[in-house]
Amino acid sequence: MSEAPDWTRLPDLACRAVGGSVAWANDELFAERENLIRKPEPEYRTYTFGHKGQVYDGWETRRRRELGEDHAIVRLGLPGVIQGVVVDTAFFKGNYPPFASVEATAAKGYPAPDELTDWETVVPKSPLGGDRKHYFEVSADRRYTHVRLTIYPDGGVARLRVFGRPVVDPDLIVPDALDLAALENGASITGCSDMFYGSPANLIAPGQAALMGEGWETARRRDDGNDWVEVELAAPGVIRLAELDTSHFKGNAPGWASIRGRNARTGAEFDVLPRTRLQPDTRHRFRIDQDVETTHARLDIYPDGGMARLRLFGGLTSDGLRVITQRYQDFS
Repeated sequence: MSEAPDWTRLPDLACRAVGGSVAWANDELFAERENLIRKPEPEYRTYTFGHKGQVYDGWETRRRRELGEDHAIVRLGLPGVIQGVVVDTAFFKGNYPPFASVEATAAKGYPAPDELTDWETVVPKSPLGGDRKHYFEVSADRRYTHVRLTIYPDGGVARLRVFGRPVVDPDLIVPDALDLAALENGASITGCSDMFYGSPANLIAPGQAALMGEGWETARRRDDGNDWVEVELAAPGVIRLAELDTSHFKGNAPGWASIRGRNARTGAEFDVLPRTRLQPDTRHRFRIDQDVETTHARLDIYPDGGMARLRLFGGLTSDGLRVITQRYQDFS
């Protein structure tokens, strides 16, 4: 498959940027396992040699002289339901593995790699080519916390992407105080006016943006309109505090912003934050004085520009807690 499937627009559950980690690999002599989950696309610099040969932006094992295969275990930064996997052999042309498979498991707590059990195959042993992305749709319908990449018999893989939908464990949240717009809690982007310079999904990603490219930024408008993005909250809740973060956006932050809430069940729409002036490169926090159940929130920026993060802190309603709990049970 040459064109990226629709599921690649979902969050990468394994990425280092959302807290993923390559917990173990049986071999990484030529290139470190941590490269597998780096967010940037792989790079290659010709004639860049270290003590072990050409330096590759990926995971590369030594040449096997006996039967067997190589493995790497990734702890997902966002446990969830896997929709698809990308095995990218970019720049590995004469040293890529001819086959690979992916297994997954669900674990409670924080087990060591050798304590993980009950692996289930989500991508069967499949042929690979060199210097290309391989797309594998996954039909497993349950929540996973770890994946194991196996390459046969050895070689190099630049990136492993694990796309899916995060599913939070209700035992690990405080229902009365959480970020209702957080990707890690199950929120998602349902629409936006423009994403020329950056994905709106960055707005609800974990952690703080380290640079401007980790936020959402639109093209410059040449009309009388304004840009917007809509978030489906993790579950129905009441918003108590809004954070609009323009960090790193110094000459291209919006001049103003507003937030409009919606309850999809009743159809009601209401103001959460009126049109408010923003400053560049600043984390703005606003107390929200309302007590309305909200399922969706629309952020409008005026007229255009970039935002690093959007946080909507509050509490789940009784229905919201039921939704979070049922979602976890459905995929466990």
